[in-house]
Amino acid sequence: MSDMLNIELRDDGIAVLTMNRPGKRNAMCDELLEAIDGFFRAVPEGVRVVVLTGVEGHYCSGLDLSEHKARDAEGTMRHSRGWHAVMDRIQFGGVPVISAMFGAVIGGGLELASSTHVRIAEPSTIFQLPEGRRGIFVGGGATVRVGRILGADRMIEMMLTGRKYGHEEGKALGLAHYAVGEGEALDLAMELAAKIASNAPLSNYIMVQAIARIEDMAKADGLFTESLCAALTQTSPDALEGLAAFLEKRAPKFS
Repeated sequence: MSDMLNIELRDDGIAVLTMNRPGKRNAMCDELLEAIDGFFRAVPEGVRVVVLTGVEGHYCSGLDLSEHKARDAEGTMRHSRGWHAVMDRIQFGGVPVISAMFGAVIGGGLELASSTHVRIAEPSTIFQLPEGRRGIFVGGGATVRVGRILGADRMIEMMLTGRKYGHEEGKALGLAHYAVGEGEALDLAMELAAKIASNAPLSNYIMVQAIARIEDMAKADGLFTESLCAALTQTSPDALEGLAAFLEKRAPKFS
C-alpha cells in the first residue's frame, strides 16, 4: 500500500481510508488512484462499511496537473477508462462507502465522491468541475455519475462557467446528502457507518449493487430485477432474524 492512502481497519467492521497528500490538497495521481483501487479490488475480510476522507482540510482537489503526462489520443482514452474501472469498483464493489468531505471536492475529486454511496459535506466544501475552463473535458465518470445527480443541463452550465457550489447548495442539488458544521463530517460518517454496518450484509450488498443498475434498465427489466433482489434477501437467514427481532421488539443480530 502507498503512504498516500492511510488505511485504518477497525474492530467494528468499519474501514477508514484517508487520502494523504499534504500540501497537494489530496490531488489525485496514479499512485493514489492505484492505492484506492488496490483496496477495493480486495476489501479485507470483515469490512462492512468504508469511510473515505482526506487530510489537511481537503477531500480531493482532482487530477494533479503538476504530474500531468502528455498522452496521445489512445493513451488518454485508456487512462480515462482506467479511472472508470476504479470508480466502478468503488460504486459496485458491494461494500457501502461514505465520503466525509471538506475543502476541495473538485474535478476528479467530485467524480470520486459521486461513486460513493453517502456524502457528507462541511461548510468549507467546494464542488466544482473546472475542466472546461482549462480546455479539457472530464474523464473519470462525471458525465454519468455527476450528470445523473445534477441533470445534463445544470452540469453543462457548471462546466462552461467553472461554477462553484458550497455545501448547502451541494446538498440541495444532491452532490451531498448531509450538510454539517465545521469538523463534523467524519463524526457523522462514523455514526452512519456504524448504523449501516449493523444492517444485514446481503441487504447492503444488494442495495449498492442493484439500485443504480436498475436505473439503467427499461421499466419491465427493472421491476423483474427488483423481484429477484427481493427473493434473494427475503428468503435469507438474516430476513428471518429481522422479522423475529421486530416481533420480539429487540435489535436484530445479523450474520
